[in-house]
Amino acid sequence: MSLSSRQSVIIALIVASAYFMENLDATVIATALPHMAATFGVTPVRLSIGMTAYLLALAVFIPISGWVADRFGQRSVFGSAIVVFTGASILCGLSNGLVEFTVARILQGLGGAMMVPVGRLAVLRGTEKRHLMRSIAYITWPGLAAPVLGPALGGFISTYFSWRWIFLLNVPIGLLGLVLTATFIPNYRESSRRPFDVPGFVLSGVALTCLMYGMELVGQPYGDWHITVAALTGGVVAAAFAVRHFRRAEHPLIDLAPWRIPTFRVTLEGGSLYVVSVSVSPFLLPLFFQLGFGLNAFAVGLLVLAYAAGNLAMKTVTTPVLKCFGFRKVMIVNGLLTAASIALCALLSPDTPRTLIMLVLLIGGLCRSMQFTSINTLAFADVPPARMSSASTFFSMVQQMTIGLGIAFGAIALHAAVLIHGGHAQLSLADFRVAFLLVAVLVLISVLYFIGIEPDAGCEVSGHTRAASQ
Repeated sequence: MSLSSRQSVIIALIVASAYFMENLDATVIATALPHMAATFGVTPVRLSIGMTAYLLALAVFIPISGWVADRFGQRSVFGSAIVVFTGASILCGLSNGLVEFTVARILQGLGGAMMVPVGRLAVLRGTEKRHLMRSIAYITWPGLAAPVLGPALGGFISTYFSWRWIFLLNVPIGLLGLVLTATFIPNYRESSRRPFDVPGFVLSGVALTCLMYGMELVGQPYGDWHITVAALTGGVVAAAFAVRHFRRAEHPLIDLAPWRIPTFRVTLEGGSLYVVSVSVSPFLLPLFFQLGFGLNAFAVGLLVLAYAAGNLAMKTVTTPVLKCFGFRKVMIVNGLLTAASIALCALLSPDTPRTLIMLVLLIGGLCRSMQFTSINTLAFADVPPARMSSASTFFSMVQQMTIGLGIAFGAIALHAAVLIHGGHAQLSLADFRVAFLLVAVLVLISVLYFIGIEPDAGCEVSGHTRAASQ
């Protein structure tokens, strides 16, 4: 079902706007928690249940997104997801208590769980291979920019206006997206109807919920380690049973066949390690500049804008670079540059010129953007149309997990640094330096996976072989 180049671009932009709304909403409330807690009459720690509820709802419902899209049509499901997400945003903005806010966040998670994989599926099904890289670039940048911009934007809105506008700003974006979805996205659905895999849904839901909750607890400095270990152990056991079920079931909720495709597998393995490592940055950088440099939230926001600028600036050169050098060379070299940019953060100090700090962050943003686009494109380069739905669902599940792992890894890295330096109570500049070096090592490990990529991998998408032969 390949569409015209113009329509595929429009669909990619529609999905990108929905992604931006969803990704921004997931991070923007972090700095607004004190203001919201004061309104609800609770502590910020208790209010964090709203963030946890959102992530758990995502984890539970992402696995069914592919089946729902195949059964009811991608336009119907994507449009409905926008309605649910936007409506839940209104409920969040109008909430006056913790219970109603938490329920609204669960609804938002349900909408987000359908938007992300189904939106990607609409792009993958409607885009020719030769235009796939461009479309993937459009839908990748929201996931890169939103986590960086979210905390600063949330702090600005809650300080100078009202925290309620954080959620109400989604309304015009959602309404516009709904109109464009109805106009441009075809309502493709599978002709054959698969029965719903109830055991698979239960097992995957339990596994992802336990793992996400466990990783959420790891990121909390005063979490109960007994509960954390129990949640993570339960998640691993449930995941093992889920994989066993999916391999044996006649109509599995998640088809594991895409895992046998080399390019899909290597981007999930090496790509997951990379995503874990770079997902630490939105967590570490604000703390690094606030606690290590003594900067206020506004000054930190201005600095990390350089990181976001790098994410966006790379979009103009991603396609020609991959066409010239191919996925393998780009992902290896870019991985090394990413590791270097993260390691350089360990050398920064309060005396470092602000322009030099912004240059390091800009380079980090450029590398992150290039690698994310490469991973997200190569993953689907060799997936046949019949497997696209399962591949998109599988990819979204793993990506959601790796983002959670990133925050957990950042917390673990800081904790390890504190232990190395004698177990002091307050985080120091030296602790952050150790954490950045540990993250850089994880990036280097991901590069080892990319070395195994075939030189001509994804050539139909990048055009690398054709360009070399001319």
